[in-house]
Amino acid sequence: MTVRRSIFLVLLLAGCGGPSAKPQLVWGQRGVLDGQIVRPRAVAIINDHLFLVDFTARVQRYDLNGEYENVTWATPDYRNGRPSGLGVGIDGNLLVCDSHYHCLRIYDIDGHELHKYGGIAGEEPGQFGYISDCVQDADGFYYLSEFGSNERITKLDRDGKFVATWGKPGNAPGEFNRIRSLAIGPDGLLYIADACNHRIQVCERDGTFVRSFGEQGSEPGKLQYPYDLAFSSAGDLYVIEYGNHRVQKFRTTGESSGVWGKPGKKPGELNNPWALAVDRFGRVHIIDTDNHRVQRIAF
Repeated sequence: MTVRRSIFLVLLLAGCGGPSAKPQLVWGQRGVLDGQIVRPRAVAIINDHLFLVDFTARVQRYDLNGEYENVTWATPDYRNGRPSGLGVGIDGNLLVCDSHYHCLRIYDIDGHELHKYGGIAGEEPGQFGYISDCVQDADGFYYLSEFGSNERITKLDRDGKFVATWGKPGNAPGEFNRIRSLAIGPDGLLYIADACNHRIQVCERDGTFVRSFGEQGSEPGKLQYPYDLAFSSAGDLYVIEYGNHRVQKFRTTGESSGVWGKPGKKPGELNNPWALAVDRFGRVHIIDTDNHRVQRIAF
């Protein structure tokens, strides 16, 4: 069923000195009908299709302008909780972190489940706690982040078989406090949103610590609960900050190169944003969670 949604087109103001405060596009309407959203939690873009999962446990598919594409599905059970992470597989499939059911589900873009890895709660190899995110590298390996009972990253092969795991609770290098998101950088390294340590950690794909950047604060270069991160094709790293209600742009070396957003409900303002994705045009799609909408910016 196609529903009428509120879509506001806003011209991006030209000029120098950083990004415009005005978004290019704002879309979304709160509701439980197809195409509507309730507290969207995660986003992924595959072949110009934008996928959202929200608080109702629905995964829905849109185009890059927010037009609903008549594709909606839900995970098999969500009485214990909803998925909170989406990723993109190298075969063009959607990686759904079924967080409270301790498994990774892989779907094609029309919502057909292809694989399920995990499903047993625990600390042993092949068992999982709360899975927050998943990425897949060019060699087919999956990297799953967990927090809560397990503060760690687990590496699986392309068939879902256990390869390695690393990490433990703490704030030292290689230790984690609520990993919210993962991304593989243009340098082939794994970038980790270590949310409650207010930093980004970087490691080799075998878990070897490389560097970290960020500390708690609101000044450029500092972070307040980084919840998601994504790279553009140009190699820029974008980080969504739940606590600062903004997006921050970094070089891979950890130097800040701009911020966008502030608390509020108007276009250009954010309310506890959870996630973001960057499309092939370099535009950043921000999941403005508690405003029940998506804002698109050219940063």
